[in-house]
Amino acid sequence: MVADKNKNNTTENKEENKTGKITNWKEKITDLIEFLTYGIWRIDYKSLSKKTSVFYNIIKTIILTVRNTLELELGVKAASLTYRTVLAIIPFLAVLFAIARGFGFENIIQSEILDYLGMTPIGNVPQGESNLMIEIITLINNSLEYAKGSGVFAGVGVVLLLYTVFTLFRDIENNFNRIWQIKKGRSMHRRAVDYFALILFLPILIILNYGLSIMLNSFTKYIFILYPATQYLNILPYVITVLVLTLLYKLMPNTKVEFVNAFIAALLAGAAYQIVQMLYLNGQIWITKYNAIYGTFAAIPLLLLWLQLSWYIVLIGATLSFAAQNVRKFSFERETQNISRRYRDFFTLIITSVIVKRFAEGKPPLSNDEISESCEIPIRLTNDILDDLQNMQIIAAIPIPKREPLMAYQPALDIDLITVNFLMKSIDRFGSEDFNIDTEIKFANHWNAFMESRMCFYHNNKDKLLKDL
Repeated sequence: MVADKNKNNTTENKEENKTGKITNWKEKITDLIEFLTYGIWRIDYKSLSKKTSVFYNIIKTIILTVRNTLELELGVKAASLTYRTVLAIIPFLAVLFAIARGFGFENIIQSEILDYLGMTPIGNVPQGESNLMIEIITLINNSLEYAKGSGVFAGVGVVLLLYTVFTLFRDIENNFNRIWQIKKGRSMHRRAVDYFALILFLPILIILNYGLSIMLNSFTKYIFILYPATQYLNILPYVITVLVLTLLYKLMPNTKVEFVNAFIAALLAGAAYQIVQMLYLNGQIWITKYNAIYGTFAAIPLLLLWLQLSWYIVLIGATLSFAAQNVRKFSFERETQNISRRYRDFFTLIITSVIVKRFAEGKPPLSNDEISESCEIPIRLTNDILDDLQNMQIIAAIPIPKREPLMAYQPALDIDLITVNFLMKSIDRFGSEDFNIDTEIKFANHWNAFMESRMCFYHNNKDKLLKDL
């Protein structure tokens, strides 16, 4: 009997220990989730060591990247860019082949592109097999020959082809600006200059990539010392991909992006892109067996999937560069999203006061990042308030000399008119009031009670100028 009781007690103790361990694990997981969603955004980094601060910033960067990827619905944006890319692929390759023809690399570029996509070279296509890229290259060659002719139709065709590339770059910039929370894009003049430079630069970069590979391979036949250099040619496509992505992340958003953040994002996005490309090449090999049945259409779904995944990776990389650059400015992130009307007005008063006082003291205006740091206000909330103040025509954005496209902010009207009551009245009336509602009879009591609550800043003799705060 005693032995049975001891066994029962031992069994009960084991079950209690298991239950206790499960409870402890649940509590730890709950605490971890609470810390990642709430606590980590409220930490005072001045009290932390440098290593701990860097570690926390890495975690916050990952969280911001994942959250922004979901909130901005980057999958949908990638699908839109895929459609634009399909429209722009022929004119872009036409520019590439036209430049390559001038360098004498046209045939090399064709064979390299086909090899890059895992497709059969022209002239070696088995009977019954239809190669999508070969048909595209044939169409491009016909377009170039047609463009040589004179006449209105040839000129209009070239303009329409270049317009599709232009709209692709415009969509890329708009998506990058949304990621960077920038509501104003480049001017039409800057877009025309920058996009035209990209249309010419990217094909030249691709040609130089292939030209360098050919040159090194040729010289190694005569100079034995250069032979080790050819061993690294396999990573050249990855290097070119990282370089293109770095330039894209650095130059495409209409703001100043630090090179380090663009480069780190390009390294990770470039590695992911190479993996997707490898899967695409393997898919091309697998799908060739269906060419006899489906013909060219067998390659179209795989091509669209590859393009969409590639753009998804590029957009995630842009989100990563934004998160890495602004991670220190996302304190109190949960509170920012659920900020009260009173505190939003209070922060608006602080930001406007800083802008007005600097102007009154003859100091240079601040950018949005500088305002966020000086006022200790999260960057997202700072950007939202600055946009509202511009729409209310209380402040104006001006370009910063030698730091474009960064903008600084200064008062848009006489600072002797910008008082606390004036600002609160402007906030109160900001937006549309064009509603068909009876405030004179049916809802007169409600309207009068409502306006009486606002008499303090509509009729207050103890008003203060913001420059005197």
